Amino acid sequence: MPIINFFEEDIAYKLKNKTAVRLWIKDTILAEGFKLKELSYIFCSDSFLLNINQQYLDHDTYTDIITFDNSEIENVILGDIFISIERIRENAAKFNITETDELHRVIIHGALHLLGYKDKTPADKKNMTLKEDFYLSRRTFNN
Repeated sequence: MPIINFFEEDIAYKLKNKTAVRLWIKDTILAEGFKLKELSYIFCSDSFLLNINQQYLDHDTYTDIITFDNSEIENVILGDIFISIERIRENAAKFNITETDELHRVIIHGALHLLGYKDKTPADKKNMTLKEDFYLSRRTFNN
């Protein structure tokens, strides 16, 4: 049975429309030809995510998302995705979009990483953004 969990680590945050968001993520994974085993989204603070970035990735920078692929089976999704709600709020204001839209972009961005999409080169970033936009357009809910 595929599972998508949502947790809060060091903040209080409740995701709206959890059922619809779960279905959207599952549909994205299936559309890409993968099977979902278990996926956990952990909402946290900037400082919590910075600590993870330093400890596990040896990066000393703030980020909005860190994705860990825990699957040992090809085309099976098993992972943990940490998202800084503070970064989401700041980026939403910076890009003049709603916090919900920015959160959904980052949620699907993490799933796309687990599906094999990269964002290190300009070409990869462009492809990732196109995929994000495509799957965001397939949402059947707004907030």
